[in-house]
Amino acid sequence: MTSIPLVDLAAQHAAVADEVAEGWREVLAGTAFIGGPQVAAFERAYAEFVGVPHCVGTGNGTDAIEIALRALGVGQGDECILPANTFIATAEAVSRAGAKPVLVDCADDDTYLIDNDAVAAAVTPRTAAILPVHLYGQVAPVERLSPLAKRTGAWVVEDAAQAHGARRDGMSAGALGDVAATSFYPGKNLGAYGDAGAVLTRSSAVAARMRMIADHGSPAKYRHDVLGVNSRLDTLQAVVLSAKLRRLAAWNAARRAAAARYDALLSGCAAVRRPRTLDGNEHVWHLYTVRVPDRDRVLKELQAAGIGAGIHYPVPIHLTPAFADLGYAEGAFPVAERSARELLTLPLFAEITEAQQERVAEVLMAAL
Repeated sequence: MTSIPLVDLAAQHAAVADEVAEGWREVLAGTAFIGGPQVAAFERAYAEFVGVPHCVGTGNGTDAIEIALRALGVGQGDECILPANTFIATAEAVSRAGAKPVLVDCADDDTYLIDNDAVAAAVTPRTAAILPVHLYGQVAPVERLSPLAKRTGAWVVEDAAQAHGARRDGMSAGALGDVAATSFYPGKNLGAYGDAGAVLTRSSAVAARMRMIADHGSPAKYRHDVLGVNSRLDTLQAVVLSAKLRRLAAWNAARRAAAARYDALLSGCAAVRRPRTLDGNEHVWHLYTVRVPDRDRVLKELQAAGIGAGIHYPVPIHLTPAFADLGYAEGAFPVAERSARELLTLPLFAEITEAQQERVAEVLMAAL
């Protein structure tokens, strides 16, 4: 029995292997491993892809969020509102910046995007930033958050780590808020061969400050104006990302086709609750998540049959021990808690075949 992986990074590498090898040979010959010309070239290309003037590469996506917040002046005594159903890095970066994460529920059981009404209710005089997460590959309705942020003096910082190439009403994820942070973790739609990330903005002043913070607070060699961090996109990763960026639109189109196939294959199974795309969104399907009863048993049956299914995410932020001090009790965010118990991620990648998807659907429906 041939197994089906959750993500097939080997198949993706095959498409760029020659280009990456040639690019790496140039880097090795030139020895500009940090801050080489390939980094600047990728930053320009990704900024253009998103539709903003400025992109600054970082060491990873978690650093990117922290650097964005710090560049906006968010810190001690401030509050940042974010959804309870996200990867821990979103909240972790807020805490690392010195601010307090304030959690809200997701809006519904089909899109899992941040509840804008809950955000409005959570705003206080200490609210410095709102962090919508573009979860699983589709954009949160930022246009409803921006007027609220403007009225209250808060920044909108997009967590766009799962939405490379996603669009809302024609605008790209990463171009909707004041600043956006993203991750190029290997399993992302646009993934490096290690950790990498970036921050994006329309403001040249904010971009300059983010670049300074990411490089030891240094605007020039041996000059350190603020206490910064060491979080730079290295040149080898920039080569990989540039090669993949040229193929990203085609890969995202293939993901959309695969998601549509899953929709068709699973449409007759009442026990499977399929994901919904929000009106106005162009989804890029970083993950295809379904809701099923008795999720943990179903997951074990899929894995036993060689299906590389997974869970994103099994524990909401407020029930994670690292954030117990926030004081939220179980039941505080019922939609997020329900999704954590029931969501199941099915294999999906640009190269997945129709036969592989049919096998996934067959095993899933048999398990149910």
